[in-house]
Amino acid sequence: MTNDIIGARAGFRQALAAEWIKFRSVRSTVWTTAATAVVPIAGAVFVAATGSLQDDDTVIGGSLTLAVVAQMLAAVVGAMTITGEYGSGTIRTTIAANPGRATVVAAKATLVAGLLYVIALVSCSLAVLAGDALLPARYATGEPLPALFGIAGSFAVAGLLGLAVGTLVRHSAGAVTTVIGLLLLPSLFGPLFGDARRWIAGLSPTAALEKLTQTSDATAEAVGSLGPWPSLWLVAGCTAALLLVAVGALRRRDV
Repeated sequence: MTNDIIGARAGFRQALAAEWIKFRSVRSTVWTTAATAVVPIAGAVFVAATGSLQDDDTVIGGSLTLAVVAQMLAAVVGAMTITGEYGSGTIRTTIAANPGRATVVAAKATLVAGLLYVIALVSCSLAVLAGDALLPARYATGEPLPALFGIAGSFAVAGLLGLAVGTLVRHSAGAVTTVIGLLLLPSLFGPLFGDARRWIAGLSPTAALEKLTQTSDATAEAVGSLGPWPSLWLVAGCTAALLLVAVGALRRRDV
């Protein structure tokens, strides 16, 4: 085992393979990822069963009512990908096996973003199909494509945000609390910033998600002034910047 770890030092591919092994070996991460996949589908069935949609809502918006909850779980998955190693002390073994700390974070980011994108795309697509089958015909369908690709992208961004926060905070409870705050607080506190409220409210993956799902509540005042895709790209850019800050912090400190 030691020889395998030493031999895996140099390459990104080996680092990615090692991250996958660690990811699927941690029960809490696996179960949280599974919950991320299940929640949107369960939400679509629940909304259809309760008939709780507004008349001006859409099938895609109603079906993905609980997508925000699933996105929070995606962010938690991203955070736990690295905070779990800090909690168990295996982060030192990881760094010893691959001293290139940027490579370690890049491997984790690739795994988190790729896995969450695929899971969200499949799960949210199934949720929309379930909603389309179960909701009354009076609701407009909306535009599932290409919105579903953006929705899946917002899950990947949330996971990367969690990874960045986890790398900076290094403690599971603190990282989870922080990243959920980053998802929810912009829309809650945006109205306090006067004319800037529409921009403040839009600075989270949750804002992009709400716009992409085309819900009747996704007004500019509530979730930012940009359109769905520009909002997603803005949030992705901010998340990438924070991830670079996290890589810099990891390089400077003694693990």
